[in-house]
Amino acid sequence: MKTDRRNFLGGAAAFSLLSGLPGRFAMAAVDAAPLPQDQSWRAFEVTTRIEVLTPEGVSKAWIPLPGFAAAEWIRPLGDQWRIQGGKAERREVGPYAASMLMAEWPAGTEKPVIEVTSRVATRDRAVDLSKPGPAEPLDDAGRALFTAPTRLIPTDGIVKQTSDRITAGAVGDIEKARRIYEWIVANTFRNPKTPGCGLGDISFMLQTGDLGGKCADLNGLFVGLARAAGLPARDLYGIRVAPSERGYKSLGANTEIITKAQHCRAEVYASGFGWVPVDPADVRKVALEEPPGNLPLASEKVEAARQTLFGAWETNWIAYNQAHDVALPGSKDPAIGFLMYPQVETAAGHLDCLDPDNCKYTITAKRIPV
Repeated sequence: MKTDRRNFLGGAAAFSLLSGLPGRFAMAAVDAAPLPQDQSWRAFEVTTRIEVLTPEGVSKAWIPLPGFAAAEWIRPLGDQWRIQGGKAERREVGPYAASMLMAEWPAGTEKPVIEVTSRVATRDRAVDLSKPGPAEPLDDAGRALFTAPTRLIPTDGIVKQTSDRITAGAVGDIEKARRIYEWIVANTFRNPKTPGCGLGDISFMLQTGDLGGKCADLNGLFVGLARAAGLPARDLYGIRVAPSERGYKSLGANTEIITKAQHCRAEVYASGFGWVPVDPADVRKVALEEPPGNLPLASEKVEAARQTLFGAWETNWIAYNQAHDVALPGSKDPAIGFLMYPQVETAAGHLDCLDPDNCKYTITAKRIPV
């Protein structure tokens, strides 16, 4: 694809003036792809700023980048970063090729700071489930990857038993997937006390019968039950970047500050249809949070979300990656279950990424012209 550096890198001067960061900086960028010339697309600029408040020894940070691409609905357009007192490089890690920026500051750095800006184009997507048609092929390697168990998403034991019970007698991939989706909507709930987006430990959920949580739990449960049924499925980890244009206050980022707007979604691969978007977790979010709150599943607004979110997404949201069991390069800690939040580590240990005030990061988003 022909690159167009001018639009993105031409903004570097403004970026420098607005950053307000003292001292000397290193700056780098990845070539930007052209913006799609189609009014169905929207483009967003997302900026993450990290400041290590209490550096001790070598400080490190890993910032998820929007590296996931699908020609029909999401296109990364490039990244740039500026770092004070250290160095940074883009990395793609693991079998899922999770994109991240790895930053490192040497011991003695007084004020480790980095700002990362990414641009992404998205457009709403919907799959016609009324009849099969030409579909994106999935090769043997892809099928193996997206049916494999992960540390938090096993496909045997109670997960397999539950999946078999839900899909018994179902004919075809779409019917199996819809059975799982409807079971999750009917049997789980959104727990507002769950930290962040949840842990995504689906075996624990099923063993304890505690089927509450947030998107990493509920959509992770969909992925695990689908994989146990032999259906390729994947989580997509990302963040909401704009308000909903479909009338759902609970399903959008309603300010430019999106520091706590992380959200993961799910897809399932069905023969004759390709990758089908689903989001049972957001159905439960609508039920809990949509005004006036605690709506019954039978309410008109919840039922509309329930029907829509099997086969369609509003993309006021961007995907970072589809990765599980992510080993952060150079980290002293074990692999993390998924990469959706900035990660920061000093000689004193890993900082709590779910506490952005103490881990000290902010994420902002704004729409840019297409």
